[in-house]
Formats: sequence, C-alpha cells, structure tokens
Amino acid sequence: MTGLVYKSTGSWYTVKTQLGDTYECRIKGKFRIKGIKSTNPISVGDVVDFELEKDNDKESGVIFHIHDRKNYIVRKSVNLSKQTHIISANIDQVFLMITINNPPTLTSFIDRFLVTAEAYSIKTILIFNKIDTYNEETLNEVKYLAHVYRKIGYECIGVSAITGKNIDQVKSLMRGKVSMFSGHSGVGKSTLVNAIEPELNLKTKEISQLHMQGQHTTTFAEMFDLSFGAKIIDTPGIKGFGVVDMDKEEIGDYFPEFFALKQDCKFNNCLHLQEPKCAIKKALDDNEIAFSRYRSYLQIIEGEDEHYRTDNWDES
Repeated sequence: MTGLVYKSTGSWYTVKTQLGDTYECRIKGKFRIKGIKSTNPISVGDVVDFELEKDNDKESGVIFHIHDRKNYIVRKSVNLSKQTHIISANIDQVFLMITINNPPTLTSFIDRFLVTAEAYSIKTILIFNKIDTYNEETLNEVKYLAHVYRKIGYECIGVSAITGKNIDQVKSLMRGKVSMFSGHSGVGKSTLVNAIEPELNLKTKEISQLHMQGQHTTTFAEMFDLSFGAKIIDTPGIKGFGVVDMDKEEIGDYFPEFFALKQDCKFNNCLHLQEPKCAIKKALDDNEIAFSRYRSYLQIIEGEDEHYRTDNWDES
C-alpha cells in the first residue's frame, strides 16, 4: 500500500492512503543504517510504501520504502550537531511567521531560514503577524522589513489572526498546495491556522511575559487537510535555525540579491569579504543591499551558529 505521512511521533507514523484510510506505521530497522544522516529518516509529507500486519488483533503498518522527495527542509539536530533533522518533505511553499516584539523575530533567524529554503528550492512567503497589536513605531519597523524582503523578491503579508486581516489572502495562496507554517514559538502559528480553519481547533498558549517567548504548543510536525482544498503542515516552534551542508562558496548564491550581482565581481570565487572590486560590497556601500542581510551572510559564512534549540521537539 502507498500513503502520505501525516504525523510523526518518533517511532510511529500516521499514514493516509489515497482512499482516505489512515494507519499507524513503524519503520523497518534497516532504514536507520542506510546512511541517512538525519535523525528522522521519515518525515511528514513523505510518500511511503507499507505493508499491513496484525499485532494482537490490532492492524498496523510497516514502512519498507520511501519515495523520492521533490524537496525537503532541514535544520541542525538539537541533540546531535553533526546530524540534521528533516522538518517536512514535498512542500509547495512555506509561510514563515514573523513578529516584531511578541516574541521578537531577528533578521538573522529570518535569513538563515530563507537561505535553507532557497537551497532546497522552496518558495517562502513572509507573514508579519499580530499587526493589530503594534503601535506606530513598530508598524514602521514592519514596513521597513517588508520593504527589504520585497525588494529581494519575497512576498510579504501583514496579518492579524485576531481581527482576520488578510486571512483570505493567505487562504487564496494555499489552495491546491501543501503549505508549511513555521516560526518561533509564540508567533501565533496555531492561532493563525485556527483562523484559517476554525474546525481544526489547534491548541494555543499565551506568551510568557517573563521571557517574551512563546510557550510551545506543537510538539510534532503534523499535516492537516483543509476544507478549501489545501494541506497544511504545522510545525514545532523553532528558537533558532542552523544552516547545514553548505560550502562557503555557495552560501552567497542563496541570497538572491547577491546572486544577481556575483557575475560583476572581479573574481569568480569571490566570497564578498575583503576581495577587491566586489560587486556585493559596492552594492552594500551604495545602500542597494540591506546591511542586515550582509551581516547575516557574514554570520553564516563564518560559522556562527544561532542558539538553535527547539522547544519540546522530539527527534527520537
């Protein structure tokens, strides 16, 4: 039988067939020794083949084959820094949710996420959430960030899950696609998903006023079928995002504004650091490239890792 993985809880996977039947499946042990460097060989969004078996009169499945992925998005493993954790696979687009101060989303986190999405050819849309709570100064910060990322080519949408502002715009982008929602804990992912599809009734929690961080509500990635012909993958909140498996020479290619100018650099292997006649450094001096983006690039190329622990993310 063939099905789509809707939920992963460590050693068990919820798999749904094209007929709409769901089965709890496990994997054969050999998957873990096939050279797969990720902590989770199977992720939400994977298409798998499985066979049924009975255990004490209870029918379950054993996964024996994973179909080729069209893409996937990964991050550094929490527990094993040399391994990766696949967040989800076969995604049409990602909505990266951003809040300015409740909790704060830093540009370094945004840029690391975007670099990884670019590397795996996954379209990313930036959602600036909770705009109903912002004063004029904070709204100006939202407008500035939206300007920075729109200039590069990213779609940016200001949203309020509470008032419903631009919810219909988000839904129209989701129709007929598999969308992943990601961001820090507390940015309002579950609240937004509930606004998009109230029947799901995902659990939400308040922001911790002590640390201005979200109290984690989603412990596993999970896919849901929505009533308007869309699929959504809700993911655990991420505190940081470590970039993996990239050579220094290729990192600049995943900054679209760098890639557009690199042919104008004097050296083909220019790292845009101290090299003479660097088109990226010139564009930075001319304010054509945002300093925050170049700073993020330096942090990544110099190997400075964010604090990339997740909240309650099971990687067993």
